[in-house]
Amino acid sequence: MEHTLRLIFIPLFLCSWMAMGGAEYLKYKDPKQPLDVRINDLLSQMTLAEKVGQMSQIAMENATSEVINKYFVGSVLSGGGSVPAPKASVEAWVNMVNKMQKAALSTRLGIPMIYGIDAVHGHNNVYKATIFPHNIGLGATREPALVKRIGAATALEVRATGIPYVFAPCVAVCRDPRWGRCYESYSEDPKIVQEMTEIIPGLQGEIPANSRKGVPFVAGLKRNVAACAKHYVGDGGTYKGINENNTIISPHVLLSIHMPPYYDAIIKGVSTVMISFSSWNGVKMHANHYLVTDFLKNKLHFRGFVISDWQGIDRITSPPHANYSYSIQVGVHAGIDMVMIPYDYPEFIDDLTYQVKNNIIPMSRIDDAVRRILRVKFTMGLFENPYADLSLADELGKKEHRELAREAVRKSLVLLKNGKDTNNPLLPLPKKANKILVAGSHADNLGCQCGGWTITWQGLSGNNLTTGTTILDAVKNTVDPTTEVVYFENPGSDFVNHGQFSYAIVAVGEQPYAETYGDNLELTIPDPGPAVIQNVCKSIRCVVLIISGRPLVIEPYVHMIDALVAAWLPGTEGQGVADVLFGGYGFSGKLSQTWFKSVDQLPMNVGDPHYDPLFPFNFGLTTKPAMTN
Repeated sequence: MEHTLRLIFIPLFLCSWMAMGGAEYLKYKDPKQPLDVRINDLLSQMTLAEKVGQMSQIAMENATSEVINKYFVGSVLSGGGSVPAPKASVEAWVNMVNKMQKAALSTRLGIPMIYGIDAVHGHNNVYKATIFPHNIGLGATREPALVKRIGAATALEVRATGIPYVFAPCVAVCRDPRWGRCYESYSEDPKIVQEMTEIIPGLQGEIPANSRKGVPFVAGLKRNVAACAKHYVGDGGTYKGINENNTIISPHVLLSIHMPPYYDAIIKGVSTVMISFSSWNGVKMHANHYLVTDFLKNKLHFRGFVISDWQGIDRITSPPHANYSYSIQVGVHAGIDMVMIPYDYPEFIDDLTYQVKNNIIPMSRIDDAVRRILRVKFTMGLFENPYADLSLADELGKKEHRELAREAVRKSLVLLKNGKDTNNPLLPLPKKANKILVAGSHADNLGCQCGGWTITWQGLSGNNLTTGTTILDAVKNTVDPTTEVVYFENPGSDFVNHGQFSYAIVAVGEQPYAETYGDNLELTIPDPGPAVIQNVCKSIRCVVLIISGRPLVIEPYVHMIDALVAAWLPGTEGQGVADVLFGGYGFSGKLSQTWFKSVDQLPMNVGDPHYDPLFPFNFGLTTKPAMTN
């Protein structure tokens, strides 16, 4: 009888299995299973090649279907300026990401790849995206709720292009404005940077109140993205502000100044942490087992994945890539889970595989890395929703996001001077005047307004890189129709003297830069900025806008300027500058960085014993909106 029942059951089971399309039940593909069950089930079925593939993040340019399929690639990235085509459409981005995803899903276990991109002030690689002020300006707003809204808007624009992962926010604490990445920092004060980690729930969604500390969280995949706190740790404290250099400080200073933003990021469920190129007291962060594994993973209970920076393990040695096997060994041993190897992925994959097979790197370390990567992918719903669509296409550069950016610009402006004496303020400017002069290299230059990390890695000067409103256009949009606006980028003193101008707006500052290209030991206003200030301001009442990623040397010119505004790098929505200049809104921003007198004082931060700035940290004059204008 038992034999007969077995004979009946087997055909019934086969019929049922065939009716389901021959699909084998796999726990890791069942969203009803607990997270750890899914992770363990998938990990138990993975070969070493599949595990190493998950740890590999390669550049978009190399991510062909063949490469993704052959190497089981777990992640792809766009570096700065890495796009499907110049001025690529939303559809072009979505199609590119989906093609790569199709290749990943065609592998034996069908593990989706995760695509990452720098979105450090909006979706900054993408044509027509909303470009928000850089972080130094957002720090001046002192408004975490605003930054959270910016995170949510950025997530929507990123998801519109089919991308679920951003290398943001930068939670560096910039202690020296000579550093070329200072504009990526919210402040020299760790408390402000901690507050601004509110961008993380903006990007990822609000973590549930009962969540375990350190567990990554991403809400609805369609509207949220995985975030990345960077660059761990001490990147803003290097010697003389030299990028990727050595941060020479005590453990107490490291933990009290540079570490606190990571505490907040982890509590808020940040999915990933990126390691810094820099060193701490001579030890490369990419090789620092104590800070990456013992402290970040074990003491802070971070359960997301740790990612290297661009070719970060290569730079463990000097010169880079000099002993790649050693770099792989110490980088992976330190606790790096996903390695950004844009170009050298075959060498990395072969070498890491060799080291595991020969017990140089234990399989337990590989399993820890892959477990963390899978945790993030499962948590964000990538297995259930691997493909992107065009349902969010209208989010890119939408009017509401541009209005949000405009609001951020208004609140980021810091008024440093208003009138040569307190009884005779220049601001707010009258909208109605006979004739006004707008001058300076940055008055009609969208690229300079946006700065680095805009469309390209280094950014571009000029008005052809994307869409937005320059300061000149904003002025023209704001003044009375009867007011004549004259624009002269670099006027001579004779022109100014004979122009019969009611007042002048002068916009000068830095050319775009990113990372090491922005390191600057002098911090002077680039020519012809100083000459423009002198030619204009010695003859007529003027307001000078400093468009820069940090404080610059301004003391020699302050006495001749009537009104002085730190406008930072405001992004595409220059209308926000005019909103405040002409009294539609009041000035409210406060310095998030100390404004020094001379570079000889640097580094100089609030609380230092010999603190003698031109304008102290937290300084910012206020004005009220004009009742009538």
